[in-house]
This record gives sequence, C-alpha cells and structure tokens, in this order.
Amino acid sequence: MFQDEARFGRISRPMRCWAPSGIRPECRSQIIREYIYAYSAISPKDGKIDSLIAPYADKEVMSIFLHQVSARFEDDFIVMIMDKAAWHTTGKLKIPENIEILFLPPYSPQLNPVEHLWDEVREKFFANKAFKDIDAVEDNLMEGLTFMNKNSDTVRNLANFSWINNILLNAN
Repeated sequence: MFQDEARFGRISRPMRCWAPSGIRPECRSQIIREYIYAYSAISPKDGKIDSLIAPYADKEVMSIFLHQVSARFEDDFIVMIMDKAAWHTTGKLKIPENIEILFLPPYSPQLNPVEHLWDEVREKFFANKAFKDIDAVEDNLMEGLTFMNKNSDTVRNLANFSWINNILLNAN
C-alpha cells in the first residue's frame, strides 16, 4: 500500500471551468486559514483505499491511522510505502505487527499514487467552491473519499503506475 496525507481547508483556488462562449464564468473564492487533514492508503493492485480525516497531522494521528489500516486488513501483511514526513520517521510512531514501513526517496511525490488521489478529490469535489465553515469542508472531503472507496476501479486507474505493476507482476 502507498500512504500519504493532505491538507484541505477554506482557502480556495479558482480553477478553469466551462462557460458558454462570450461569458466569463464567476467562481467564488475565499482565504480563510482553517484546515483539516486526510490520511489515505491505496492498494494499487485491487484499488482498495483506507482513509482517516483528522484535525491535524502528527505521530499520534499517524499511529491511529496505521492501526485502523492494520485492523481493516488484519489477515494481510502490509508493506506501507510513504514519504519521510517528520511524523513518519519519529521513533515514537506505533507500528502494528502486520505493517512494515518503506520510505520513498526524498523529494519524489511523483512516485506516490496517493498524490493522484488528492488531485482527483480536489478536482471533483473542491474545484471552485467556497465553504461556510470547516464542517462543510469535512463533509465535502468525506463525500469525496467515500466516492473513491466505493469506486475501486477509479482508484486502481489512479494508482496504475507501470513500475508498480512490474513489481507486482514479478512478485507473483
């Protein structure tokens, strides 16, 4: 599985959108510094996803997330591939017995398919929206992650990196 976390909040970034010829589209925008964090892990082979929404990102929440993934896939041994965020590399991270952590090379987010998940969620569920409060952001994020959880083919297509497929084919 590949893991990453992302910040979602009330700072909106206008994006391109369709409008009839000759009409300039109007997009709401806001700059309010209020955030929540999403943790997700993707299994590229079958498109399964596990996610957690939290108020912050640190070693305690990361430990909770790892235990959540461990419980969901209790019959599997999981190799969790992630970046070297500070809360990933602390010696105080509580790693379940059925999970082994491997780290991506530094400064290589392009190798992590979860980055594509974040792009998809932002494009489909956050583009050109302004939220009245952080609860609305959380509801929208939950809607996007629930959609992804129910659509394993979409997730598999997002995570379908050729080098990952080569590793999986050679492992079997």
